[in-house]
Amino acid sequence: MYGDQAAVEKILTESGDTWAVVGLSNNESRAAYGVARILQRFGKRIVPVHPKAETVHGERGYTTLADIPFEVDVVDVFVNADLAGAVADEAVAKGAKAVWFQLGVVDEAAYARTRAAGVAMVMDRCPAIEIPRMG
Repeated sequence: MYGDQAAVEKILTESGDTWAVVGLSNNESRAAYGVARILQRFGKRIVPVHPKAETVHGERGYTTLADIPFEVDVVDVFVNADLAGAVADEAVAKGAKAVWFQLGVVDEAAYARTRAAGVAMVMDRCPAIEIPRMG
């Protein structure tokens, strides 16, 4: 596990409610689509980040994190592990308080860089699984 339960709970309860979801599009068969909906149900504002910049679940999309004209609190990453490290670096540059790599997304070097920058991070976990457990 990369990021213990305390880190998971801190990100979900203390890092803020604006979540950029990288890899989120209107493809209902992708995990990001369902996870974003669950995050909304638990009071999070989702911001889709995808090359198509589609509006998803009523929220305007952007092509990159840098294109978002406001602060984001958490960057939730739904891209292949070989691309995820660059997204984590962009999240740090954007000023995010936390980075969350989804199930199956592991990049130990990115984890080390992100934590060294003082940004909370978990990998290989899913907020849609964790948030309901917290009650």
